[in-house]
Amino acid sequence: MSAALRLLRREMAIAWGRGGGLMVTGGFFAGATLLLPLASGPEPERLAQIAPGAAWTVLALSALLGLERLFERDFEDGALDLMVHSGLPLEFTCALKCLGHWLATGAPLALLAPVAAIALGASPALAPLLFACALAGGLAFAFTGGIGAALSLGARRGGLLTAVIVLPLFVPPVIFGGGALDAFTTGLPWRAGFALLGAYAAAAVALGPLAMAAACRNALS
Repeated sequence: MSAALRLLRREMAIAWGRGGGLMVTGGFFAGATLLLPLASGPEPERLAQIAPGAAWTVLALSALLGLERLFERDFEDGALDLMVHSGLPLEFTCALKCLGHWLATGAPLALLAPVAAIALGASPALAPLLFACALAGGLAFAFTGGIGAALSLGARRGGLLTAVIVLPLFVPPVIFGGGALDAFTTGLPWRAGFALLGAYAAAAVALGPLAMAAACRNALS
């Protein structure tokens, strides 16, 4: 367990200390939120209608940043070889790397999502559901994004390839979360959409490390 905790702390330190981490993703999130009124118009009623969906979509796009570095640097400096031959199963190691990435970037962005939506005119009553959706969706984005990062190991322009791989995997949580938020704002039943989002996140956490480990072994062979 101590080895797992050390690895988790290492991944969080790398996510924070190399390449900007939360500063980059948070800056992108804030910039996209500030530019939204310029694109849609300054009418408060219109902004209030699109604020939850816009904050949710920008959160998904922000999750793409930094995915390329999830495995690439360890692959280049040989650390990934050591992880393969360590006492921890590679699947567990991949899960810890994604968990560290989510704790360092995804969870803080989940705190920013309700603030951005309210700033754009959304009802404060929506904040708890948006925060819960952002937490579950961020977890799904981290673990499905890890699959793309592992599959693109060693490829040229790995960042572009990662985005191409993971964008289709990001569509279901965006639909489920966006549907739950839209239903909540219109007074319709929203629990089904949130349950589907949670189920997708659970499936990503359970199955994602298996795919990541297989892709890493293929890249190292």
